[in-house]
Amino acid sequence: MKKVIFLLFLVSTMLNIKAEGYQVNVQGQKNTAMGHTGTGLMLGSSAVHFNPGALGFMQKDYDFSVGGTLVFAQASYSSLNSTYQTETENPTGTPFYFYGAKKLNEKLVLALGVTTPYGNSLAWDENWTGRYLIQDISLKAIVTQPTLSYKINDKLGFGLGAMLVYGAVELNKALPASSETIQGAVQIKGSTIAAGFNAGIFYQFSEDLSVGIDYRSKVAMKMEDGDANFTVPSALSAYFPAENKFDSELPLPANLTFGLGYKVGDRLALAADLQYVFWSAYDQLTFDFKINTAQLQDSYNPREYKNTMIYRVGAEYKVSDKIVLRGGVYYDETPIQDDLLNPETPGMNKLGLSVGGSYLFSEKLSLDVSYLYIHGFEREATYTPANFAGTYNSRAIIPGIGLSYSF
Repeated sequence: MKKVIFLLFLVSTMLNIKAEGYQVNVQGQKNTAMGHTGTGLMLGSSAVHFNPGALGFMQKDYDFSVGGTLVFAQASYSSLNSTYQTETENPTGTPFYFYGAKKLNEKLVLALGVTTPYGNSLAWDENWTGRYLIQDISLKAIVTQPTLSYKINDKLGFGLGAMLVYGAVELNKALPASSETIQGAVQIKGSTIAAGFNAGIFYQFSEDLSVGIDYRSKVAMKMEDGDANFTVPSALSAYFPAENKFDSELPLPANLTFGLGYKVGDRLALAADLQYVFWSAYDQLTFDFKINTAQLQDSYNPREYKNTMIYRVGAEYKVSDKIVLRGGVYYDETPIQDDLLNPETPGMNKLGLSVGGSYLFSEKLSLDVSYLYIHGFEREATYTPANFAGTYNSRAIIPGIGLSYSF
């Protein structure tokens, strides 16, 4: 039994699933249907997330938006050395969002957003060939963002929000320490609260052309006194305390997005976003156990993520006073290098295709829907610390529904 198996792999799976592997952006049905664009357009109170600088250009005194999404995601693995193949059986994800905004006067807007941008569930078969790396993981992150936006003049707006992030994780994996009656295993559980900020600038060049810049800061998710519960044969119990504790830290990377909006006549609006993700902040992951033994030491695990781009375009067309149609596409680069791809984050370059629309019951109330398909491009890669190689594929189907109300 080699302690590196316990140490490196336990560390590598800790909290990492929120990365590109399944970082699904569904922070508003209108935005999602348009390729998740919105930094350069004012699409309602969802600007709390996409660009708080645009909120000052609200036309009405109050604007609310609420919605939810179902995430049906699946990943597959094929061995390079045999005919072995398997797929995940993931539970359905249920991200949600809520936005509310109120004009305090002609220049100042107070707003609040609650989103779940980092939630994910991934479940491989308990006995699959990579079970010592990962069996299943559930991660959720809830971001609460109180926001102020100020309309400096008829063309320029600025907004600033404080992000309060609650994160929780539960992870299970097998350990190569078994007997006839006991399969070695470890369960990792913990939660934490951290903070960051979101700032945006919105500029209306003309009635038709608008641009925006949004910056969401890095958030350092520090977890203290998480639970590390080991199940091993009694002969090894002294080396792996059944109810250990741990400390760890994971950065949620900063994002810088430039957006452009252009109206073609009274019916058609076009949008394009360029999003730069500062993934290089995720260089390493350390894992500090409260109780160390000869077989269970604190560990350092390199991640060495690279910064990436996401390219987004979208369109909105007003069919009538009651119906609005939307569509979009985006390309998301993976930050994970070929020699550090672990199956708990089967990261690969992804293409997202989206459609949707709104039905306006009245000038105040609309029903918003979106449908997003994400295709992960096949990737052959290795997790070098474990010499675990394979070919990965992934896909996700993501329908969503919401309501928008303004008055």
